[in-house]
Amino acid sequence: MTRIENVLYTAKVNVTGGRDGQAHSDDDRLNLKLSPPGSNGPGTNPEQLFAAGWSACFIGAMGRAASQMKIKLPADLSLHTEVDLGTTDEAFFLQARLNVSLPGLDREVARAVVEAAHQLCPYSKATRGNIHVELNLV
Repeated sequence: MTRIENVLYTAKVNVTGGRDGQAHSDDDRLNLKLSPPGSNGPGTNPEQLFAAGWSACFIGAMGRAASQMKIKLPADLSLHTEVDLGTTDEAFFLQARLNVSLPGLDREVARAVVEAAHQLCPYSKATRGNIHVELNLV
């Protein structure tokens, strides 16, 4: 297991009530209601928050990978991340699909950027070998 030598940032969030609760960050930038996936509750759920965080991080990793490859990414790039919560043998698991749009980039170049980003992104590193992940060019 790799240990961080230089901490760049520490997110601090307090959650009360679990999936039917409230999440609040110590800097007041995050304050939201939580609701279970698929419910009619007023809040978001952990899977949506995970998908949003991974997407934002992965786009940053694509930027870094493209820079290292001396490639300019399209301004209208996007990432639509889907995180599934499900069961196998009555145990809960996650799986994910990262659907990447890099309009105007050659498909082989786009695939190289996505694969490199998947090696750089901390979320991808955290999930590698732990959950099923598909990387799709759309």
